[in-house]
Amino acid sequence: MSNAQDKDKAAAPVNVKLLLIGNSSVGKSSLLLRFSDEQWLPEDESSATIGVDFRVHKMDVKGKKVKLSIWDTAGQERFRTITSSYYRGAQGIILVYDVANRESFDALPKWFAELETYVSSAVVKIIVGNKVDKEYSRQVPVSEGQAFATRMNALFVEASAKTAVGVQEAFRDVVERIIDTPELWQSAGARKSRSGGAGAGAGGQDMPGSIDLRQEPEEAEGGGCGC
Repeated sequence: MSNAQDKDKAAAPVNVKLLLIGNSSVGKSSLLLRFSDEQWLPEDESSATIGVDFRVHKMDVKGKKVKLSIWDTAGQERFRTITSSYYRGAQGIILVYDVANRESFDALPKWFAELETYVSSAVVKIIVGNKVDKEYSRQVPVSEGQAFATRMNALFVEASAKTAVGVQEAFRDVVERIIDTPELWQSAGARKSRSGGAGAGAGGQDMPGSIDLRQEPEEAEGGGCGC
């Protein structure tokens, strides 16, 4: 019986919640679409995210099956009260800026300040400089983006949702770091077992809050945003 349980445990996917944040129009939704569906919509055909959207994606990382729940948040200030609740339970944060838009890069400290409020320091963060296909109008040098990421103890990659350059790398890098940080995903499962599926108690320190990733994506897949 115990051997069968061990096999089931080994076969069970690791549930990982990622959150895309950053100013509006930096290409968060385009990055997600390119990663999950290998598609790209021109800017004149895409629309701004209203509130929160998400995709479910499965991948194999370091010998483990991983089920990603990827949440794409609206960058507009008027949606901040909606999206703040979606930080709860996130193991990875993807902060996106547009390399051809200095303002979007200069806003990153504000987003990091928000992270200090909503997530623990153990949560993996990656900064993605998007739209490198606009090299001719670049406003943020690669070296500056890398230096800021190093200062903030975050991973860094430049990418283009349009050409697909760096997109897979960005998502894989953050998931690999999460897998290398067992307390982010093992502790969540342990707390769920102890609480019988309920959210974490006030004493849980590894991750702020708890979301049942096995249920939430499927429920929302049938009807859009679950907010």
